[in-house]
Amino acid sequence: MDRPILSDVFGTLGAVLWSIQLVPQIVLSYRRHSAAGLSPAFMLFWAWAGIPLGVYNIVSDFSIALQVQPQILTALSLLTYGQCYYYNKKWSITKVLAVIAPAACVMGGIEAGLVFALRAGLRGGTTWPPILMAVLAAVLLALGVCEQYAAIWRNRSVEGVSFLFCGIDALGDVASIISVVFERHLDVLGLVIYGVEFVFWMGVFALGFYFKWVPRMKQWRRTHPRREGQPSENVCPPLARDGIALHEMPSSTSVFRTADGRASLRARATNP
Repeated sequence: MDRPILSDVFGTLGAVLWSIQLVPQIVLSYRRHSAAGLSPAFMLFWAWAGIPLGVYNIVSDFSIALQVQPQILTALSLLTYGQCYYYNKKWSITKVLAVIAPAACVMGGIEAGLVFALRAGLRGGTTWPPILMAVLAAVLLALGVCEQYAAIWRNRSVEGVSFLFCGIDALGDVASIISVVFERHLDVLGLVIYGVEFVFWMGVFALGFYFKWVPRMKQWRRTHPRREGQPSENVCPPLARDGIALHEMPSSTSVFRTADGRASLRARATNP
């Protein structure tokens, strides 16, 4: 299959994934009349990230899907940003539109102006501006993800983090990376832009495993201790101390309490 066709296919997939990651959140906020848990800064970073990303993708003559992708990101991020103030700050629709609409126009104007300026510069042999756009795009996308790190650090927990949202975005990065790979000419900076965000998302998943699953695994080990040589799973042999026989009483209400009891009895038996 021709390389540009593959680039279009995966670029379209990346654009779709980046779209559907925010659309459900927008719909959910609308239905709940609340944007609780959303960070306005998170959305604003992504809205601005779409500007240098769009400039770089257009100037680099990427597939049409990758050129449209940043515009979708900016539009949906601005809409979500507006919802944060409408639902959480109780702004009126007029006030939200008075802020969002001019911001969208300014962003669009900046992007269009930069595209014309960078193309003119490239014709004159100036190559550093596209590199600057790539760096800005990578930094702003990463800063958006860093909001997740900040929330996890503040709460020492991953409660409230939507790993479905993170996973869809990470898949969008993967699809975009593959799209860049299948361009006519391999663009290293394009790989870096999407690769940096993907690495940051993998860090969020690693923290999710650490804060969510590691404690569960430790808890499971505490509540399911190894019982080598015991005739019954639910019966603990009596332990004698000072002429008093201790028998574990079965618990029908909490397996955790039963397991803690076993651990306590063992500790007392081994430490007379």
